[in-house]
Amino acid sequence: MRILFVEDDQNLGKATTEGLRESFAVDWVLDAEEAQDALSTTDYALIVLDINLPGASGLDLLESLRKAKNQIPVLLLTARDAVRYRVEGLNAGADDYLVKPFDLDELLARCAALVRRGQGQSSPIIEHKSLSYEPATGNLSCKGEAIILSGRERAVFDCLIRNIDRPISKNKITESIYDWSSEDIESNTIEVHIAALRRKLGRDLIKTIRGVGYMITK
Repeated sequence: MRILFVEDDQNLGKATTEGLRESFAVDWVLDAEEAQDALSTTDYALIVLDINLPGASGLDLLESLRKAKNQIPVLLLTARDAVRYRVEGLNAGADDYLVKPFDLDELLARCAALVRRGQGQSSPIIEHKSLSYEPATGNLSCKGEAIILSGRERAVFDCLIRNIDRPISKNKITESIYDWSSEDIESNTIEVHIAALRRKLGRDLIKTIRGVGYMITK
Protein backbone atom coordinates (compact mmCIF):
# COMPACT_ATOMS: atom_id res chain seq x y z
CA MET A 1 0.00 0.00 0.00
CA ARG A 2 1.56 3.27 -1.14
CA ILE A 3 1.15 6.60 0.65
CA LEU A 4 2.39 10.17 0.14
CA PHE A 5 4.09 11.90 3.08
CA VAL A 6 4.44 15.71 2.92
CA GLU A 7 6.79 17.14 5.55
CA ASP A 8 9.49 19.82 5.21
CA ASP A 9 11.40 19.07 8.42
CA GLN A 10 14.32 16.87 7.33
CA ASN A 11 14.90 15.08 10.63
CA LEU A 12 11.23 14.41 11.34
CA GLY A 13 10.61 13.50 7.71
CA LYS A 14 13.41 10.95 7.58
CA ALA A 15 12.53 9.31 10.91
CA THR A 16 8.80 9.19 10.16
CA THR A 17 9.34 7.82 6.64
CA GLU A 18 11.47 5.00 8.03
CA GLY A 19 8.76 4.21 10.57
CA LEU A 20 5.93 4.31 8.05
CA ARG A 21 7.83 1.90 5.82
CA GLU A 22 7.20 -0.80 8.41
CA SER A 23 3.70 -1.00 6.91
CA PHE A 24 3.59 1.06 3.71
CA ALA A 25 5.50 2.06 0.62
CA VAL A 26 6.17 5.77 1.23
CA ASP A 27 7.03 8.66 -1.09
CA TRP A 28 8.29 11.63 0.96
CA VAL A 29 8.16 15.17 -0.47
CA LEU A 30 8.99 18.53 1.12
CA ASP A 31 6.27 20.91 -0.05
CA ALA A 32 2.84 21.26 -1.64
CA GLU A 33 4.22 21.77 -5.14
CA GLU A 34 6.16 18.50 -5.02
CA ALA A 35 3.07 16.82 -3.59
CA GLN A 36 0.94 18.00 -6.51
CA ASP A 37 3.52 16.66 -8.96
CA ALA A 38 3.54 13.29 -7.19
CA LEU A 39 -0.25 13.11 -7.13
CA SER A 40 -0.41 13.83 -10.85
CA THR A 41 1.59 10.71 -11.68
CA THR A 42 0.89 8.22 -8.88
CA ASP A 43 -2.18 6.72 -7.21
CA TYR A 44 -1.92 6.85 -3.43
CA ALA A 45 -4.07 5.25 -0.77
CA LEU A 46 -3.45 8.08 1.72
CA ILE A 47 -1.71 11.45 2.22
CA VAL A 48 0.00 12.24 5.53
CA LEU A 49 0.19 16.02 5.34
CA ASP A 50 1.98 18.58 7.49
CA ILE A 51 0.11 21.90 7.74
CA ASN A 52 3.12 24.23 8.06
CA LEU A 53 4.91 23.93 4.73
CA PRO A 54 7.08 26.42 2.80
CA GLY A 55 5.05 28.19 0.11
CA ALA A 56 1.50 26.87 -0.06
CA SER A 57 0.39 25.40 3.27
CA GLY A 58 -0.91 21.92 3.85
CA LEU A 59 -4.39 23.38 4.21
CA ASP A 60 -4.04 25.07 0.82
CA LEU A 61 -3.13 21.73 -0.75
CA LEU A 62 -5.98 19.98 1.04
CA GLU A 63 -8.53 22.57 -0.07
CA SER A 64 -7.36 22.35 -3.68
CA LEU A 65 -7.72 18.56 -3.61
CA ARG A 66 -11.24 18.73 -2.26
CA LYS A 67 -12.25 21.45 -4.75
CA ALA A 68 -11.02 19.11 -7.50
CA LYS A 69 -13.28 16.38 -6.03
CA ASN A 70 -10.27 14.31 -5.02
CA GLN A 71 -11.45 12.29 -2.01
CA ILE A 72 -8.16 10.60 -1.13
CA PRO A 73 -7.95 10.17 2.68
CA VAL A 74 -5.81 12.86 4.33
CA LEU A 75 -4.23 12.76 7.78
CA LEU A 76 -3.04 16.20 8.93
CA LEU A 77 0.05 16.66 11.09
CA THR A 78 0.64 19.90 12.98
CA ALA A 79 2.35 21.40 15.99
CA ARG A 80 -0.77 23.51 16.64
CA ASP A 81 -2.76 21.96 19.46
CA ALA A 82 -5.56 24.53 19.80
CA VAL A 83 -9.06 23.20 19.08
CA ARG A 84 -9.70 25.90 16.47
CA TYR A 85 -6.81 24.61 14.34
CA ARG A 86 -8.18 21.08 14.47
CA VAL A 87 -11.61 22.34 13.50
CA GLU A 88 -10.09 24.37 10.66
CA GLY A 89 -8.31 21.30 9.30
CA LEU A 90 -11.33 19.04 9.53
CA ASN A 91 -13.54 21.67 7.91
CA ALA A 92 -11.04 21.92 5.05
CA GLY A 93 -11.62 18.25 4.33
CA ALA A 94 -9.14 16.33 6.49
CA ASP A 95 -10.15 12.84 7.58
CA ASP A 96 -8.03 12.78 10.73
CA TYR A 97 -5.66 14.96 12.71
CA LEU A 98 -2.53 14.23 14.75
CA VAL A 99 -0.60 16.75 16.86
CA LYS A 100 3.21 16.78 16.97
CA PRO A 101 5.06 15.26 18.69
CA PHE A 102 3.25 12.01 18.03
CA ASP A 103 3.80 8.34 18.77
CA LEU A 104 4.76 6.33 15.68
CA ASP A 105 2.52 3.42 16.64
CA GLU A 106 -0.46 5.77 16.85
CA LEU A 107 0.40 7.25 13.45
CA LEU A 108 0.61 3.77 11.91
CA ALA A 109 -2.72 2.77 13.48
CA ARG A 110 -4.44 5.93 12.26
CA CYS A 111 -3.01 5.47 8.75
CA ALA A 112 -4.20 1.87 8.64
CA ALA A 113 -7.67 2.90 9.80
CA LEU A 114 -7.95 5.63 7.16
CA VAL A 115 -6.80 3.31 4.37
CA ARG A 116 -9.27 0.69 5.56
CA ARG A 117 -12.10 3.22 5.72
CA GLY A 118 -11.20 4.62 2.30
CA GLN A 119 -11.56 1.15 0.83
CA GLY A 120 -14.91 0.53 2.50
CA GLN A 121 -13.57 -2.03 4.97
CA SER A 122 -15.00 -1.62 8.45
CA SER A 123 -13.22 -4.46 10.24
CA PRO A 124 -9.48 -4.31 11.03
CA ILE A 125 -9.23 -8.00 10.09
CA ILE A 126 -9.90 -9.48 6.64
CA GLU A 127 -11.32 -13.00 6.76
CA HIS A 128 -11.20 -15.02 3.54
CA LYS A 129 -11.91 -18.75 3.45
CA SER A 130 -9.44 -20.23 5.96
CA LEU A 131 -7.26 -17.11 6.03
CA SER A 132 -7.27 -14.35 8.64
CA TYR A 133 -5.26 -11.21 7.86
CA GLU A 134 -4.69 -8.01 9.85
CA PRO A 135 -3.36 -5.33 7.46
CA ALA A 136 -2.21 -2.98 10.23
CA THR A 137 0.22 -5.54 11.68
CA GLY A 138 0.71 -7.90 8.75
CA ASN A 139 -0.36 -10.86 10.89
CA LEU A 140 -1.60 -13.68 8.66
CA SER A 141 -2.86 -17.10 9.65
CA CYS A 142 -4.42 -20.09 7.93
CA LYS A 143 -6.72 -22.25 10.04
CA GLY A 144 -5.20 -20.61 13.09
CA GLU A 145 -1.59 -21.33 12.10
CA ALA A 146 0.65 -18.32 11.55
CA ILE A 147 2.01 -17.75 8.05
CA ILE A 148 5.26 -15.80 7.78
CA LEU A 149 5.64 -13.60 4.71
CA SER A 150 8.58 -11.46 3.67
CA GLY A 151 7.97 -7.72 3.43
CA ARG A 152 7.46 -7.77 -0.34
CA GLU A 153 5.33 -10.93 -0.23
CA ARG A 154 3.12 -9.28 2.35
CA ALA A 155 2.83 -6.14 0.19
CA VAL A 156 1.74 -8.15 -2.86
CA PHE A 157 -0.69 -10.20 -0.78
CA ASP A 158 -2.08 -7.03 0.81
CA CYS A 159 -2.75 -5.52 -2.62
CA LEU A 160 -4.60 -8.65 -3.77
CA ILE A 161 -6.57 -9.43 -0.60
CA ARG A 162 -7.95 -5.89 -0.45
CA ASN A 163 -9.33 -6.38 -3.98
CA ILE A 164 -11.01 -9.78 -3.81
CA ASP A 165 -12.65 -10.74 -7.10
CA ARG A 166 -10.99 -7.80 -8.89
CA PRO A 167 -8.04 -8.57 -11.19
CA ILE A 168 -4.99 -6.42 -10.47
CA SER A 169 -2.42 -5.83 -13.19
CA LYS A 170 1.27 -6.47 -12.66
CA ASN A 171 1.96 -2.76 -13.17
CA LYS A 172 -0.64 -1.80 -10.58
CA ILE A 173 0.86 -4.18 -8.03
CA THR A 174 4.34 -2.80 -8.74
CA GLU A 175 3.18 0.81 -8.31
CA SER A 176 1.42 -0.10 -5.08
CA ILE A 177 4.33 -1.78 -3.32
CA TYR A 178 7.44 0.03 -4.55
CA ASP A 179 8.20 3.66 -3.64
CA TRP A 180 10.86 6.04 -4.97
CA SER A 181 13.51 4.59 -2.66
CA SER A 182 13.33 1.16 -4.29
CA GLU A 183 16.27 -0.07 -6.33
CA ASP A 184 15.86 -1.09 -9.96
CA ILE A 185 13.05 -3.63 -10.17
CA GLU A 186 13.57 -6.80 -12.19
CA SER A 187 10.94 -7.52 -14.85
CA ASN A 188 9.94 -10.81 -13.19
CA THR A 189 9.89 -9.53 -9.60
CA ILE A 190 6.10 -9.72 -9.16
CA GLU A 191 6.00 -13.22 -10.65
CA VAL A 192 8.62 -14.32 -8.12
CA HIS A 193 6.57 -12.95 -5.22
CA ILE A 194 3.37 -14.56 -6.57
CA ALA A 195 5.15 -17.93 -6.82
CA ALA A 196 6.34 -17.60 -3.21
CA LEU A 197 2.82 -16.77 -2.02
CA ARG A 198 1.42 -19.80 -3.82
CA ARG A 199 3.96 -22.04 -2.12
CA LYS A 200 2.97 -20.71 1.30
CA LEU A 201 -0.79 -20.27 0.80
CA GLY A 202 -1.71 -22.88 -1.80
CA ARG A 203 -1.58 -22.76 -5.57
CA ASP A 204 -5.33 -22.20 -5.96
CA LEU A 205 -5.62 -19.00 -3.90
CA ILE A 206 -4.16 -16.57 -6.46
CA LYS A 207 -5.50 -16.90 -9.99
CA THR A 208 -3.62 -15.72 -13.06
CA ILE A 209 -5.94 -13.80 -15.38
CA ARG A 210 -4.14 -14.13 -18.67
CA GLY A 211 -3.42 -10.78 -20.30
CA VAL A 212 -4.80 -8.91 -17.25
CA GLY A 213 -3.02 -9.77 -14.01
CA TYR A 214 -3.71 -11.63 -10.77
CA MET A 215 -6.74 -12.06 -8.55
CA ILE A 216 -7.89 -13.68 -5.32
CA THR A 217 -11.42 -14.98 -5.87
CA LYS A 218 -14.25 -15.38 -3.39
